[in-house]
Amino acid sequence: MTNIVGRMREAFRGDRRVDADALIGRLDAVRRFLAVVDGHLPDSQFVPAHTLVERAGTRLALSRDHTVVALAGATGSGKSSLFNALARMELSPVGVRRPTTGVTHACVWGPLDGGNRLLDWVGVLPRHRFVRESVLDGDDESALHGLILLDLPDFDSVQRSHRLEVDRLLGLVDLVVWVVDPQKYADRVIHTSYLREFHRHRDVTLVVLNQADRLPPAELPRVLADLRRLLDSDGLAGVPLLATTAVDPAGMLGLREALERTVAERQAALRRLQGDVDTVVAGLDELVGAASPPAGPDDAAVADLHRALAGAAGVPAVAEAVEQAYRHRGGAATGWPLVRGWRRLRPDPLRRLHLPGPAGERDEPAESLVAATSVPDPTAAQRSALGLAIRSVADRAGADLPASWPAAVTAAARSRLGDLPDALDRAVAGTDLGMDRRPIWWRIVGGLQWLVTLAALAGLGWLALGYALRALGLPALDNPTVGEVPLPTLLLLGGLLAGLLVAAVTRPVVRWAARRARRRARRRLTDAVTAVGEEHVLAPVRAVLASYAEARAALRDAAGD
Repeated sequence: MTNIVGRMREAFRGDRRVDADALIGRLDAVRRFLAVVDGHLPDSQFVPAHTLVERAGTRLALSRDHTVVALAGATGSGKSSLFNALARMELSPVGVRRPTTGVTHACVWGPLDGGNRLLDWVGVLPRHRFVRESVLDGDDESALHGLILLDLPDFDSVQRSHRLEVDRLLGLVDLVVWVVDPQKYADRVIHTSYLREFHRHRDVTLVVLNQADRLPPAELPRVLADLRRLLDSDGLAGVPLLATTAVDPAGMLGLREALERTVAERQAALRRLQGDVDTVVAGLDELVGAASPPAGPDDAAVADLHRALAGAAGVPAVAEAVEQAYRHRGGAATGWPLVRGWRRLRPDPLRRLHLPGPAGERDEPAESLVAATSVPDPTAAQRSALGLAIRSVADRAGADLPASWPAAVTAAARSRLGDLPDALDRAVAGTDLGMDRRPIWWRIVGGLQWLVTLAALAGLGWLALGYALRALGLPALDNPTVGEVPLPTLLLLGGLLAGLLVAAVTRPVVRWAARRARRRARRRLTDAVTAVGEEHVLAPVRAVLASYAEARAALRDAAGD
């Protein structure tokens, strides 16, 4: 008996105190974890964590001066007898023909007002609440002041509601006293369904072998040793194990001392919550794993995404249209004025795509142009390439993440897929293609073309005037000559030849400048669709990766590392 009490004292020794501030910090870390993973992982995986946060917050907000202890056991284990013996009153009915406890009874040591809020939260009906005053019939009960003792229904009751009530209350109480009897102490149900599940709550678990008086004195040590072996296999090594008998006050001393120590320390609630946090953190650990979070999507996958976006947005077609439009506009600006009208009859390649036309030829305000273009829709191959590129970004970004996170990364990468076509169209329409301004050299060449054209027209008019005078029989004009060539003829022929020569010389320059404009437009369009990919694909992926890193850090804090 001395060895058993010593082991009980070891389990409840003072140097295993739980720091309330540290516990609150761990609970805050669990809240942080839940906030970070919200929207990324299925909520069904976090029911225990949400329950913990809610219950812990409520329990800490209620009285810390009370300790809620539950007597739990199977039918016939003598829970109610222990309950009455500890209260030293007949409070919970003891069955005769078929022992069973159908409702939870509570006994409060000290004023009931202090524990009423706790009992309301636990769910014990007022008519089943009793008060044990500090002094009654000469017995000093001050050592148990602050104890709320519950007599739970039998967990093996044929009534399913009784088992559900036991399971609910076991999640709320601060300390559990498991009551077993010599006949059923090795029952598989209590060990596999209950005791084994409490291995993370060893500090708030106590086991008593009740009705020890029914065993021969020589058998008691053997039964206790066998029960200790079973408890050790349940992961409850070190949990206090006491022998009790409700019919002999001396047989209650060990249990009473354990309860007095628990009440005096005011640590059971904190230890229980600490065990709950340990259990929840252990269940969440597989969701973050040990892998370091990746820095971001793979560079090669991002490059493939950019190429696929450019193809889907029609960047090659628009760049080709820019080159053609430059040649079209350049030819119109630097060509021979007498044939420029023919060029104007041909549609501008960019205007056919509903992209900005030449300066001064826009039919709509600039802001309305960022709407819908007539860029050809992406082909099936281009759409497929874009889908594969997005999938590749997600797969490579989430490859090293633990279960559930790769699916969250994939969902994030595809979360704005429906907005991509419009976003790409707006990006193309809103890109400055560098075609709004007429180059200065166009103006110079155009002015030169008009100059030589006017010279040719002046020569033609001069010659026409001379022919008209001769036809009317009037004196002929005395035309000046340049060498042997009359000046009017020189102006006409020189103007025509100069115009053709200037057009021939500027044509290859226009082609070279058009190719340069095409490269510039392609670069700007690529930057625009890259920004769309960053916003609609890469940013959501990076957000999930950042959430994973935050969740990992929060869970590490919740574990107390």
